[in-house]
Amino acid sequence: QVQLVESGGGLVQAGGPLRLSCAASGRTFSSYTMGWFRQAPGKEGEFVAAITWIGTNTYYTDSVKGRFTISRDNAKNTVYLQMSSLKPEDTALYSCAARLSGIGDSSRRYNYWGQGTKVTVSS
Repeated sequence: QVQLVESGGGLVQAGGPLRLSCAASGRTFSSYTMGWFRQAPGKEGEFVAAITWIGTNTYYTDSVKGRFTISRDNAKNTVYLQMSSLKPEDTALYSCAARLSGIGDSSRRYNYWGQGTKVTVSS
């Protein structure tokens, strides 16, 4: 079992940066691929980024490439999402998730989920 707690959300102006954190507790965090997903009000959830357990492979949805960076610190059991050049359309509830193997954008392949942290980007 893995417990995930996100933090770092808030209100930011368009063009600004924000860093989200996801702290994990439980079994062997370093063994899991970690991902970030988001859900905007009234819209379906979407994949944002993922990183393999060792951190060598990352994967991003096209809309955030070049603006967002996912990273992890296995010693701290934490995964980060550094967001820059934020846009109003990035406004959403951001959730981190963990999966046992592989890397990808399907939410159904992720086994554990946090409650999310809200990001609001003002224009």
